[in-house]
Amino acid sequence: MRKVKIISAQEAASLVKENDTVAVNGFVGSVNPESLTKALEKKFLETGAPKNLTLFYAAGLGNRDGSCADRFAHEGMTKRVIAGHYNLAPNIGQLIMDNKIEGYNFPQGALAQLYRAIAGGKPGIISHVGLNTYVDPRISGGKLNSKTKEDMVKLIEIEGNETLFYKAFPINVCFIRGTYADETGCVTLEKEVTPVDATSAAQAAKNSGGLVIVQVERVVKEGTLDPKLVKIPGIYVDYVVVSTPEEHEQCIGKSFDPTLCGAAKAPAGDVQAIPLSAKKVIGRRAAMELREGTVVNLGIGVPEYVSMVANEEGIGDYMTLTVEAGPVGGIPLGGSQFGSSINADCYLDQNYQFDFYDGGGIDLAFLGLAQTDSDGNVNVSKFGPRIAGCGGFINITQNAKKVFFCGTFTAGGLKTAVEDGKMIITKEGSEKKFVDAVEHITFSGTYANKTNQPVMYITERAVFELRNDGLHLVEVAPGIDIQTQIIDLMGFVPKMEGEIKLMDGRIFKDEPMGLGK
Repeated sequence: MRKVKIISAQEAASLVKENDTVAVNGFVGSVNPESLTKALEKKFLETGAPKNLTLFYAAGLGNRDGSCADRFAHEGMTKRVIAGHYNLAPNIGQLIMDNKIEGYNFPQGALAQLYRAIAGGKPGIISHVGLNTYVDPRISGGKLNSKTKEDMVKLIEIEGNETLFYKAFPINVCFIRGTYADETGCVTLEKEVTPVDATSAAQAAKNSGGLVIVQVERVVKEGTLDPKLVKIPGIYVDYVVVSTPEEHEQCIGKSFDPTLCGAAKAPAGDVQAIPLSAKKVIGRRAAMELREGTVVNLGIGVPEYVSMVANEEGIGDYMTLTVEAGPVGGIPLGGSQFGSSINADCYLDQNYQFDFYDGGGIDLAFLGLAQTDSDGNVNVSKFGPRIAGCGGFINITQNAKKVFFCGTFTAGGLKTAVEDGKMIITKEGSEKKFVDAVEHITFSGTYANKTNQPVMYITERAVFELRNDGLHLVEVAPGIDIQTQIIDLMGFVPKMEGEIKLMDGRIFKDEPMGLGK
């Protein structure tokens, strides 16, 4: 059997040619082939080559510190980026906003599934995901600036139904990270927090006639790897690079935690009550919507309080938490470890996870609340001069059986207190979240109404529901004046029918709510 070629990261960088499309596997701060991307950046800075690359990745890559995807953020080095998320690679985002490179932002799930289409020699994927959002070509087709011209997504009709066609393209070089490689190039990922798209990405590059380069912790003797753990067979792999420990952390800032990959089980810790705050108020109101036996996706930030409250109330086992990166079950983590879960039941490939999501597998989705307008549209992807990107937001929110957007009513310095069972606004936020029209439609209220999807918007002072005629104010917190502290701070007047219901008084008391009773 042939032996795989083991080379240095510098030698790997020299294999990337001008105008190549480079796919980089990874998820936020995990499974990133940092030795490879770092070496490629170094080569460009020292020699000015390779030039005019197209960078392709499905999820967010980086930690806002110049690592991962931001290694490509140099004028001349990169001409185009096709990605699912930009918030963690701000330098790439800035080049796009400055109209210096082409930029596309597509749903993370569509890009993960596109790897399989490329691998299978298909022209692309057909999906309803993205209809009526900024990805829809009737709006912007996922293009992020005026420099970006090519139509990468098209609106088509199949048996009378509108759908989107995402165009496939060849991959010249694929950078992947694994744990171990044997002498034949077979690669395992047992220490990684998720396999992400490793198998499909390798197949896509190989069947495009491209190179598959895998960064690993070490190379072991042929035949010593458990074949059930091999995610990338040696027939896909062209080169292996042995990394350094510093460039092969399990997550950025964390060398290795066996509870994140199933190698060990973390003990159940004591559940500590979290202080009563605006975020906990939101988490409590949202947790009231939990039902036993549900499959749930939680966004980062305020939605994480839903899990905290559920555990505090003894109903944490009502739900099975899933993460778009692949983990099913367990406790999802945030920050640079987002995408990983402690004590997960299963670690799926990312594209399998999105197959389940797109088909309606999520019962309840709790996502962040940013800009919202009178039609129920939500923007989390683009704010003035900053590109955040959609990530898995469109896949999740467009297909969950019920969606709850959770966040404070205003942003920018909001300060609150909960006293005597009432919500007190001690300092109002300077930025309105409920606006006349969102800048970017990441979630479409129009599409939700077409599919009869229940949608709720939960803040610390008010709860809204989406109905066919727009956003309705349905609940208000005790102590809040509807006119001055809600309507006057909105870019539109919400629909109101009869007397507005008070939010449950238990939410505003510093004692257990008794949700499990």
